[in-house]
Amino acid sequence: MSAKIQFKGLGVAMATPFLKNGDIDFDGLKRLIDYQINNGVNYVVALGTTGESVTLDEAEKHEILDFTVKTVNQRVPIVAGFGGNDTRKVIHQMESYHFNGIDAILSVCPYYNRPNQEGLYQHFKAIAEQAPRPVIVYNVPSRTACNLEAATTIRLSQDCPNIIGVKEASGNLTQCSQIIKYKGRKDFFVIAGDDFITLPGIACGMDGVISVIGNAFPAEFGALVRAALDDDFKTARKMHYRLLSVMELLFADGSPGGVKYALHVLGICGYTLRLPLVPPNMQVREALTKEMSFLLQPAEQGSTGL
Repeated sequence: MSAKIQFKGLGVAMATPFLKNGDIDFDGLKRLIDYQINNGVNYVVALGTTGESVTLDEAEKHEILDFTVKTVNQRVPIVAGFGGNDTRKVIHQMESYHFNGIDAILSVCPYYNRPNQEGLYQHFKAIAEQAPRPVIVYNVPSRTACNLEAATTIRLSQDCPNIIGVKEASGNLTQCSQIIKYKGRKDFFVIAGDDFITLPGIACGMDGVISVIGNAFPAEFGALVRAALDDDFKTARKMHYRLLSVMELLFADGSPGGVKYALHVLGICGYTLRLPLVPPNMQVREALTKEMSFLLQPAEQGSTGL
């Protein structure tokens, strides 16, 4: 199976459930993984931003990956987050894990140090050369304070065969379109990293999304993604507007606090976060509960009429 096919469609950046004392809630994680797979996701992503990976120590990360591999049991592919702002440290972290059962690596742009485009290129080139699995580059300027420009992504796609795609969360459809047009490799995929631009992104030629809302609504958001990939934009547009209010609330007072609260409402896990993150405020929680109730009504009752 090619990487293009393997990671096409809906991937979910899974939350990491915590107990009230802050320890990892592995029972909740099992429920979350099974919920994803039973509702048709194409692959899962562990240790991403939504998984609060920056608050996990190395031993905890290994525990989560091992548990995820065991629970998934080859039902869908698994992507593991390995990234940071110290290239040597990222390489060392990859060397310290066995990667059995892991299909690809998601590696975020270096944050805080604000490297220029040549620094970003050299960073990902070094990681790709040492990575034991194919690499998906993750561009998310709102969190990293640097943007992996289209020209740099295209250069990486052409120079680094082990870099198989980019998760594009810049929100800039012009930049995304430039990558799609000029990437030069048919097997290099461009995937949305922002739930809000999934519909227009796929219309421009993206291969799918690595989603936040998919944690709580994998079936509903998966229907949007599949319809868009099938060029059924009437159906995809209807799902987009049906999900829009919930998507807005999931990010209204910080992410992943919003989606963790949604998972709490669904009975999958609690909504404890590790500091410095805290749960969304009461107003957002109440609004989210109300909108989720509306969303979970039969489609004909919740139709936008579009």
